[in-house]
Amino acid sequence: MNNAPQGNKLAILHALNQGGFISGQLLATQLGISRAAISKHIKSLQEMGIDIFSLNGKGYCLNESLPLLNPQNIVASLQRLSCQNSVEVQPIIDSTNSELMRRIQQGEALDSGQVLVAEMQQAGRGRRGRVWQSPFGANLYYSYYWRLDDGLQAAMGVSIAVGLAVYDAIEALYGLSVELKWPNDIYLNGRKLAGVLVELEGQVEGPCHLVIGIGINLQMPENASKGIDQPWTDLASHTHSLDKNVLVAQLTHSLAQRLSLYEKSGLTAMVEQWNKVNAFANEMVTLSTGMRTWRGICEGIDPQGGIVLRQDGELKSYYGGEISLRKDEA
Repeated sequence: MNNAPQGNKLAILHALNQGGFISGQLLATQLGISRAAISKHIKSLQEMGIDIFSLNGKGYCLNESLPLLNPQNIVASLQRLSCQNSVEVQPIIDSTNSELMRRIQQGEALDSGQVLVAEMQQAGRGRRGRVWQSPFGANLYYSYYWRLDDGLQAAMGVSIAVGLAVYDAIEALYGLSVELKWPNDIYLNGRKLAGVLVELEGQVEGPCHLVIGIGINLQMPENASKGIDQPWTDLASHTHSLDKNVLVAQLTHSLAQRLSLYEKSGLTAMVEQWNKVNAFANEMVTLSTGMRTWRGICEGIDPQGGIVLRQDGELKSYYGGEISLRKDEA
């Protein structure tokens, strides 16, 4: 797998991201390297799927600006929202969730609400062991650490609160109303826009550590989408005002609010809200654990966050993060 741009490659990308053409000579002078080295770096960036074109006499230009992360801009956006969370930015990582879990397992003291974001993941993970497509700069790769003092059982409905936080952030910024698919997906116009992966470490009783991973498609290049096995969409297809730094801040603010509410009153205030944006409301669906399969009409979620199916006139709830829910095509 290609490495993400770092050092001079990243500097070239930031220069190109200012917009318009920039000459190879100017880049070489700014970075103190040869024109040949610039040419080599540009070729390597193009091989990563970044759309750069060159024109004799003018230099290089990005086909579309990449929504790159900028720590100072994130901090400024957080301050505007009066949000105190700390956000760490990495250019490249195996997986933002894996990194936070490692820190927890190594006994590192993390502040609840600590956020880690990256420009590229080399081993991005979805649910049930799937690969999460993570090309450089194209999407949001985001993880949020949260400490819950009431034990693992209390964390059962967290993915419901997280889905609503993603809904809140996208509606606040873009005026778009997404739909939520139980337990962990965010849909827009019937296509997958984002996914959530909540991982836990801790005791049944006593404090537990949650790492909440969120991946949102922002500007997915076609060549990176070949590995996606379901209809998908990205935010760039629906809005032109895409600023990844503002999105990081808004998502962090929305999560902090939803998790605070969850800590105080569980899902009490959220069940009805979630059911209004249920992507599969009143549809015939199939639930599968890989070993067993159930079919029924999707009625939404119950007060504990389980999915409710109407089967032969009876309502039955199902729980568990390893269950797959699909619209029934039969």
